[in-house]
Amino acid sequence: MTAELSTAAGSLVAHATAPGPTPGAGAGAGAGDAGRLAAADAPSLVQSIDWLAIAPPALTALAALIVLVADLFLPAHRKRLLGHGALTALAAALALLIPLRAGDRATFCVTTGAQACSYTADHFTLVIQALVLGGAFLTVLLSLDDTRKLPAGEYWFLLLASASGAALLPASRDLATLVVALEVASLPAFALVGIVRGDRRSSEAAWKFFLSSVVATAVMLLGVSFVYATTGTLHLTEIAARLDDVPPVLDTLAKTGVALTLVGFAFKTAAAPFHFWVPDTYVGAPLPIAAYLSVVGKAIGFSGLILVTVIAFPSYADVWGPALAVLAALTMTIGNVAALRQNADRARSAVRLLAWSSVAQAGYLLVPIAAAAYSSDDQIGSTVAYALMYAVVNLGAFAVAAVVARTHPGNRLSDYRGLYATRPLAALALGFFLLCLAGLPPGIIGLFAKVTVFSAAVDAGLGWLAVVMAVNVVIALYYYLQWTAILFRTPGSAPETTEDAAGSTASAPPRRFRTPTPLTTAIALTATAGILLSGAPQAALRFASVSLF
Repeated sequence: MTAELSTAAGSLVAHATAPGPTPGAGAGAGAGDAGRLAAADAPSLVQSIDWLAIAPPALTALAALIVLVADLFLPAHRKRLLGHGALTALAAALALLIPLRAGDRATFCVTTGAQACSYTADHFTLVIQALVLGGAFLTVLLSLDDTRKLPAGEYWFLLLASASGAALLPASRDLATLVVALEVASLPAFALVGIVRGDRRSSEAAWKFFLSSVVATAVMLLGVSFVYATTGTLHLTEIAARLDDVPPVLDTLAKTGVALTLVGFAFKTAAAPFHFWVPDTYVGAPLPIAAYLSVVGKAIGFSGLILVTVIAFPSYADVWGPALAVLAALTMTIGNVAALRQNADRARSAVRLLAWSSVAQAGYLLVPIAAAAYSSDDQIGSTVAYALMYAVVNLGAFAVAAVVARTHPGNRLSDYRGLYATRPLAALALGFFLLCLAGLPPGIIGLFAKVTVFSAAVDAGLGWLAVVMAVNVVIALYYYLQWTAILFRTPGSAPETTEDAAGSTASAPPRRFRTPTPLTTAIALTATAGILLSGAPQAALRFASVSLF
């Protein structure tokens, strides 16, 4: 009996400890399998990165960091290597645009919901990146012999950092990236303007540039916040879709956001009435930095303006179209009238004239963007084509100004009198650049670029703007041709004088300096590019007849 009880007890224990289903185990297993299947089917939140697409701005930013660190270890007599390193990095960044020429890459894309990307390497991006990186490359050439009295490491770091932001901006396709790129390009530029130590003019120019830019950026950020409050998104394509159907209660907020967002980019383009910082900033900055701001600074401003108007705000073309048309007319008129009033004997009047000329040119560049509000987005190709012409010839004009400044630090317009007698090639190059800006032969590319912009206004039905532009082109002929004529006049007969220890003056022969090789290279490159574009203007003008997005 005891044995039987023991056997029964053992059977019960074995049965109790044997594995078996527990309450709810089947339901839990089913739920776990369903969760795993759902997780497998759900899209990943991790964004893939196309490293080749972001290579041009990324390489430029990496080079800036390398230059800054290398400056700590290089002795003073080897600092020149930093400039050559910056030159090499920009050349490599330009070369990296070649594999992207198909214009079909995008990265940092949203993985859920709508298909929107933060970085797009389309044809518009590639053209503007080539312009800004090429402009930075030529700026380095202009600077190689002018950084001996400047902190070389900081100078090259700031220039490369600004160039990386400028290269990032045209690829930005959301407002957050757009604002960050704009500030990365702008903040180093403030320091570059005031980098000359002990120079009151340079410090004053930097303060004016900084304070006015900060105000413009603050207004733009307020506009961005209004746009985000209206649409709930920052991606440009999504903003465009949601602005198509804005509730009436938010319509005023949306219009205000659109208008305020344009302010920051209007400042960067030096459009009136946001142009007041230009003359003093260009005069106070080192000459290569003035050249950089006149080309690369404008390129980032116009790039941002095109992106927010054409891609993000097409639904409010009735707001920004008329506003940009009026700004274009005011800008070109104010720039040309102010350039007419320059005194040839005033110190730095040559740089000041180039500054006011750049304001007038900004007015021409605004015309096709305004025209896009009334016709098709393809009109912005005229702005891109004109910007390419302007970048080449304006950088060339600043390069010749840098040559003249080596013997005439005052850089007055009167200092260019008889330049052909002392430096014939430089005089011929400057004359060609000025004729391109005026739109006269042999500057064929300038003529065709202006005709393209004029046609964009006419095709959009902006006849009044085309008339204003035609009048301004005639006004500009006066000061461009006057400066060109000065180059070929007989040099002034008054010799330079020197003062001896007794205080008496004596005649001294004119000083002659050998033009540094980097400056000569910059003039040769820009002159060659201008001649090639004049011989085959379709190389630049083809952008006016194709879609860049």
